[in-house]
Order: sequence, then structure tokens, then C-alpha cells
Amino acid sequence: MSLPDLLLSVGRRPRLAHLYADVEQVRGDRLRPDWRIIDLIRHAATCAAPHPGIVCPDNGREFTALQKQVRAALQKEPRKEPDPARRDARVLCDGCAALRWHFRTPLISS
Repeated sequence: MSLPDLLLSVGRRPRLAHLYADVEQVRGDRLRPDWRIIDLIRHAATCAAPHPGIVCPDNGREFTALQKQVRAALQKEPRKEPDPARRDARVLCDGCAALRWHFRTPLISS
């Protein structure tokens, strides 16, 4: 998944993104080897990320049930150790200069 796609996903499903962040924090594993989800959330909120368009509030019973299941699973011992090779992450944002290549357009800071 490309960086713009990840940023759109974070913007469209913010509660789900934060649930992924909880899993990363507790388990010490990453959604993607080169970026942590919490960095993607921060970047989507503070930098010139693509507009998400439709935002899913995830405020229904189904999401609440999923959230409970995930949090219950996080109380158990992990089934595997996180991959130690995934520890080296690149910096997601250095004033957004690094992202200009991804979007191929100048980014407008807010």
C-alpha cells in the first residue's frame, strides 16, 4: 500500500487506525515495516495529507464488538515474537519535504 493510500485510510477510518495503534504499542509489531501507524495518524492530522473524503465514524455495534475482541486478545500472550528486522523505521515526515516525491505536487502547509 502506498503512503497516500495509507494516509487516506487513516483519515477515513480514524477509530480503526487508533485501534491498530493500540495493537502496535502493546505487541511491539508494526502495520508496515517502515512506518508505525501512530506516525501515519500524526502525519495525517498535522501535515498536508490528501483529503479523506468520506469519513467512517465507526460508531456502531459492530465496531464496538471488534474493539472489545481486540482489547481482550491484547490481554493474552502474543502468539509470536515481533520481527526484529522491522525495528528500523524511516522518518515519515521532515517538514513534508520527503513526501513531495510521493504526491508529485507541492504540498501546502496549513
